[in-house]
Amino acid sequence: MKIGILITGHAPDALIGKTGDYDKIFARLLSGHGHDFDFAAYAVVDNEFPDGAEDCDGWLLTGSKHGAYEDHDWIPPLEQLIRDIHARGLPMIGVCFGHQIIAQALGGKVEKFSGGWAIGPTEYDYGDRQMTMNAWHQDQVTELPDGAKVLAGNDFCKNAVLAYGDTTWTVQPHPEFDNGFVDGLIKARGRGLVPDTILNAAETRLADTIDSPQIAREMAVFFAKAGAA
Repeated sequence: MKIGILITGHAPDALIGKTGDYDKIFARLLSGHGHDFDFAAYAVVDNEFPDGAEDCDGWLLTGSKHGAYEDHDWIPPLEQLIRDIHARGLPMIGVCFGHQIIAQALGGKVEKFSGGWAIGPTEYDYGDRQMTMNAWHQDQVTELPDGAKVLAGNDFCKNAVLAYGDTTWTVQPHPEFDNGFVDGLIKARGRGLVPDTILNAAETRLADTIDSPQIAREMAVFFAKAGAA
């Protein structure tokens, strides 16, 4: 199965030499779960787009430092691609910015949240269980598109995981970020942008266990199952 990774922002220069860009991070996350995936990367943030939705069997949209509501020339064609993928019933996953831009493209609303930032290991009520994932965001989906179902959230972020039928699944936090990567983000991008009190509190939790391996397995199963439907 060929998964197209739509890169909507690049990893910080201070980290990319060790981790690779976000497409490499997601490829590692999704590999090794018993499914045969090939990956193709498209830096849509640099206006590198596939020819169309049919170029891959499934699609993943990464996080970004940009806002879905910002005026960038690559956002309208990305929204159209999202609508094309969704209309064709191809499996699609969005993470953080990807979660937000999918909601916006399908008729929802994304805003800079007045409650501030979520950073580092964060608990979410996910059905009958609680999951811990690394957050790094201030923007949120504040109005749901038609057909979106909330699967997980918390008091700070009510729309943290969304499903659109059986073919689109999106998540606000970052299952691809381990605690070491968040520590690097705090140092590379956080200071001077996010209040120190929030960053300091996040640093105290960077030894916490996160549930990224379980979420990664679920993402891999989602792609395999939706792609075979």
